[in-house]
Amino acid sequence: MLYLYSPEQQDHYHHLLQEALPDWSIACWPQEINAEAVTHVVAWKPPVNFFRRFPNLQVIFTLGAGVDKFLQRDDIPEHVTIIRLTDAGMAQQMTEYALYGLLHYQRQMDIYRRQQQAGVWQPQPTRLAKDTRVTILGLGQLGMQVAQNLAQLGYPVSGWSRQPRTIDNVRCVHGCAALDALLQETDVLFSVLPSTTETQHLLNAQRLALLPKDAALINAGRGTLIDQDALLDLLNQQHLRFVLLDVFAEEPLPAAHPFWQHPSVLITPHVAADTIPGEAVAQIAANMQALASGNPVAGKVDRHRGY
Repeated sequence: MLYLYSPEQQDHYHHLLQEALPDWSIACWPQEINAEAVTHVVAWKPPVNFFRRFPNLQVIFTLGAGVDKFLQRDDIPEHVTIIRLTDAGMAQQMTEYALYGLLHYQRQMDIYRRQQQAGVWQPQPTRLAKDTRVTILGLGQLGMQVAQNLAQLGYPVSGWSRQPRTIDNVRCVHGCAALDALLQETDVLFSVLPSTTETQHLLNAQRLALLPKDAALINAGRGTLIDQDALLDLLNQQHLRFVLLDVFAEEPLPAAHPFWQHPSVLITPHVAADTIPGEAVAQIAANMQALASGNPVAGKVDRHRGY
C-alpha cells in the first residue's frame, strides 16, 4: 500500500497517483488503514513521529527537492530509502527566479527604485549581459539547468560544486580553494545548495567579503548556507549592493529581523520553485517502476552526503 500525506493538495495528488499507479492501493491521511500494509509513503512536511506507525515501510518519496528536514528526523529507520524530486517543474521556475534577480541587478532596478523614492531623474551606465559574471553554487539537476539557461542568454556563467562537473558553456570548478578564488570574480552569486553539515555557513563572513564591492547575492537553496549576521554587516557597510533572499535560517523570517526593512534586501517567502503535482507524480511513478525492476532511481538520497 502507498500512503499519501499532503494536506494542502491531498485530493489532487490522490487523483493523480491513482491514475499513474492503477495497480496500487493508495490511501490518504487521515484515513484509517492497516498501518502494517503500508510499504511506500509520499509526503511533505509530515508531523513528528509520523513514520513510526509503519513497521514495514520501505520507501519514502518526498514532494520536494530538499530533504534536510527528513534527514533530521528520528522516526525514519536507516534501511528506509528516501527519494527526492529532481525537477518536477522546478528547474524552469528556478531559472526564472535567478533571472529576475539577475536582471534586477544588471539593469540597476534597485538603484532606480532609490532614485524614484528621492525624486531623482538620473540614467545609469548601461551594463550588458556579457559583462555580468554569474556564479551558480550547486550543480545538481536544478543548478545545472539554471547555469545552462543563463549561459544561453549570453551571461558568462561559472558553477561550483563539491565534486567535479562538466557542463557545456559553463566554467565548472570544485573544492573550497576554488570557491574562494571564484567568489572574487563574481558579480552575481546564485545559490541552490542543499542544507548539509558541509554547507552550513559555507558563506561565512570571510567568504562573503571575497565578493567584489557592489556584487549581488541570490539565495534560493537553504538559509543555513549563509551567516546572516555577516551578510547584514556587509550590507550595512555597502559592500554588497543587492540581495534577493528566498530562504532563511528561521522560517518564517521573524517580523523584527532587520532584513525586512533593509533597503538593499528583497525578500520572498520560500517560493522560488514550487513542486508541480503532475510532474511530481510522473517522476514518482517512474521511480516506483525503476525500483520494481531493479533499475537506477533518480533522486535516491545519500544520507551521508545529506542529499
